[in-house]
Amino acid sequence: MMADMFLGEDLIPLLLLALGGALFVGNVMAIVRPPERRHDDDDLDRAPIVRSLVYAALGLVAAIWALATLIAG
Repeated sequence: MMADMFLGEDLIPLLLLALGGALFVGNVMAIVRPPERRHDDDDLDRAPIVRSLVYAALGLVAAIWALATLIAG
């Protein structure tokens, strides 16, 4: 019955890999290359460094964990 799962047995690790990778890349890019212009007065000039680094680290851990789960089988 497990082989009949919707989108396969590895759905959760694949989603975690995608989410963790996006969290990592998005926050690193926010630090490395902030937006060139502000859209309104409420926008920040650049991303908060500590918060972005914490979220990037969390995304990296999630992506590595998901990749290890997929490789281990």
